Order: sequence, then C-alpha cells, then structure tokens
Amino acid sequence: MSVLARSVGNAFRNKVRTAAVVAVLAVAIGLALAMLVANQAVGAKVQELNASVGTVLTVNPAGGQGFEGGGEPLTANQAATAAAVPNVSAVVGTSSLRLRNATEAAAQTAAGGQGGPGGQGGPGGQGGPGGQAAATLTTSLTAAVDAGTLGNRNQASGTTGTTQPVRSLPITATGVGAEVDTAGKALNITEGTGLGDYSAESTNALLGTTLAAKNNLAIGSTFTINDQTYTVAGLFDAGTTFGNNAAYLTLPTAQALAGVPGELSSMIVTVDSLENVDTAKTALQAALGTDAADVTQGQNLETAVSSLGSVKNISFIAFIAALGTAGLIILLIMVMLVRERRREIGVLKAIGAPNRTIGLQFVLEALVLAALGSAAGAIIASFASGGIASALISTNTTSTTTAATTGRGAAMAGAAGGAGMPGGGAGFPGGQGGPFGGASQLLTSVTASASPGVIAGGIAAVFGVAIIGALVPALLTARIRPIEVLRGE
Repeated sequence: MSVLARSVGNAFRNKVRTAAVVAVLAVAIGLALAMLVANQAVGAKVQELNASVGTVLTVNPAGGQGFEGGGEPLTANQAATAAAVPNVSAVVGTSSLRLRNATEAAAQTAAGGQGGPGGQGGPGGQGGPGGQAAATLTTSLTAAVDAGTLGNRNQASGTTGTTQPVRSLPITATGVGAEVDTAGKALNITEGTGLGDYSAESTNALLGTTLAAKNNLAIGSTFTINDQTYTVAGLFDAGTTFGNNAAYLTLPTAQALAGVPGELSSMIVTVDSLENVDTAKTALQAALGTDAADVTQGQNLETAVSSLGSVKNISFIAFIAALGTAGLIILLIMVMLVRERRREIGVLKAIGAPNRTIGLQFVLEALVLAALGSAAGAIIASFASGGIASALISTNTTSTTTAATTGRGAAMAGAAGGAGMPGGGAGFPGGQGGPFGGASQLLTSVTASASPGVIAGGIAAVFGVAIIGALVPALLTARIRPIEVLRGE
C-alpha cells in the first residue's frame, strides 16, 4: 500500500474522532480566513481613501470657517494662481447655495416670519463662506429630510414672543467646475448623465436620489429655482440621506443665481501624489496668502485612515492567533496519533522504512485533516468575514467618533445643525458633517469579500502549520530505535 493511501485511510480510521477534529479545525481555520479577508479588505480601503481623498486640499476664504467667520470671497484669479502651484494637478471651484421651498417661504412671509437663520444658508448669505448673495433662493423642491425638533429649534433661534411655523430643512445646491463632489471625489451618478460642460451656464441639474424620490422626479423631470426651470439630467448617490438632499449645478449657473459671477465659496485642489501633499499645501498657502485664504487638509481623513489602520492591525493579529490555534490543534492531535501508533512506527522502522517515509505518512494525514477543516472553514469565512469586518470597524471607530464629536462640540454650539459649515457642514453633499468628513462614507463602506486569492493564501498558511505540527512529533518518535519501541509495547 502506498504512503498516500495509507495516510488517507489512517485519517478516517476513527470517524468520530476525525469528525470532531475537523469541526474544531473548521472553526479555527474559518476565523483565521475571515480575519485575513477582513485584513485585506481594510487594506484595500485604506489605499482607496488615500487615492480618492488623500491628495485633496480645501481652500476657503481666510476667516470663513463656520458661522462666525468673515473674510473676502475667493475669485477665479485665485483659482488660476492655485492651479499654477507645483504638484497641483487640478483645481475645482465651488459655489454653494441654500434653497427654500417656495410655498413654505411664501407662507412664512405671510405669517410675518423672517425665514430664520436657516433661510440665509449660513454666514455671508447663500452658502456660508465667500459671502454669497443674502437673498433667499426659492425652489419648487421639497426637502427630503424633515427638520425635526432640533432643526426647528435651530431655525427659530433668535426669535422670541412668537410662534414660529414649522419649517423644512433647506436644500443644498452646489455649483461645481468639474464632475466631483465637495470632497474632491468623482460624483457617483446612478442614473442619467453628468452636466456636460461644467464651465458654462446650464439649465440641467443633478439631484440626490433621496431628494428626487421625495419630489417624485426622474431623469427628464423639471423643477424650478427662483422661477427658472431646470431639468434633471442625472441622479447621484452621496451615501447618506442628508447628503442626497442636495443638487449640483454648473459653477457659472450657481454664481448667476447668487448674483456673484466670478466668486467662489471654496476650491478643491488635487495634488498629483500623496507624497507631495505637504509641500503643495505650504506652497499653495504662500501663493494665495494667509490673509486671503485658508488651506486645509482634513484631519478627519487622517483619523479615518488611523482608525482603519488599527482595524487592519487587529485583524492581522487575530489571523495569526487563529492560525496558531489551528496549528496547535493539529500538533496535539498528531502527538496523540503518534503515541497511539508507536508499535506501527517500530514495525516500519524494523522493515527498513526511513525517517522521511514515516514523517511523510503523518504529514499527509495531517494535511487530509487540514484540507477537510479548510474546506469547511472557507465556507464559514465566506459568510462571516463581512460581519466580522463591520463589527471590527464599528467597534474601533465608535470611540474615535465620540472623541472627535466631543472635541468639536463647543464649536458647533448654536450652529443651525451645521448646515452652513464650509467643506464640512452637514448640508454638503456626501454628508461631510461627521467627524470623519469626506472619508465617513468610505469608512463605513468596507466590503469584505472572500476572494479566491485571499482564501488560497490563508489555506496555504494553514497547510504550512499543519506540516510543522505533524512533522515534529513524527520525527521525534521516528528517531527511537525499533527494539525500544517494540519492547515498550
């Protein structure tokens, strides 16, 4: 009988024990593979974060951060200056507007209401930084997000002695000079097309999926802003309900609506590589001047990447621990099997079997058990890896989110839900208001899929520890002289 046939037969000599060993191995190997899959998924997400938003700088008017800021608006000339800075590959200007439902605004005016702070869209009029026109823009659209208790309380702040009518939240409209969102990432258009030439005025618009659904709009439907009719050219998905309560227009269109041609609310500057970000940031600040512009690289991204890095490390340590556990299980079971078969080993030695043949027999038997455990473990990993990755990310980012939110709580006090925060307010598409800013959507969208390559790599590691676990006891026993083994029996 060949060594292979004898090894396979020995693996099933005691079927109950084999089933128990395979079950235990399946759990350990499944956990190891799931952790490996999670590790690979998180690593890929870190690369995606760095590639998509890690090279993006945001330029706001100096002193224009938040509701208390001032400063002068940015201009097209400053955008040209920014584009000439070394290592800068793209500059996209934005113009932010706040839209109020026309019917609601008329009712509030008739009731004697002033529209509340939310009607002006934050400091400087429409869109916060940059001092957009102070007049409220009206639209036929109805906001997709209810104001709720906090929204109504914030919008009614500063008024006393009167009962304020219930208001909906304003809708964010952002004019952009290219097909990117306010975090610098490519717009995720789910239906329809983009706006074509973003450097020209247009009556086409992109709507968030939530806003479109609220107003029963589809591709080709129309709505109005300040009595001007616009056509829905496409729908985008920002990843959050609040982020989808928004619209995109071309930059000249938004500037014309605000009555401030040539002015920008902010600029999204993309650097050619992650290594040049710090250098470009310094050069950009020097070129624009500290008294004219604030250049920022979101710490929120660093927090997100750091958090994902912690998850990656934890998953790798857990993979090693689970792999070690599987190896220990195989070692213990092979020690037991070798001790049971000392007489068999003695006979093989007596008839001239070399140590490598004896070792190979037990290694093949261990590999049979490992293969069965790996097959079951791969099935477990395919179902469990996604949940494990989500749990690791959720657990690891909860404390980071709490700390980040607490740290900026005082600065947010009195702000109307953060709606007008430049480059980070809750009203911006993509849900930029969270502690992770533009990275929050990516941070929570890690997809762990058990790819064949990752599973194969994990199983190869399992086979490696199985070989070690089988060889150690087999070779130690094989070194004993046959007469000693047989006399002991």
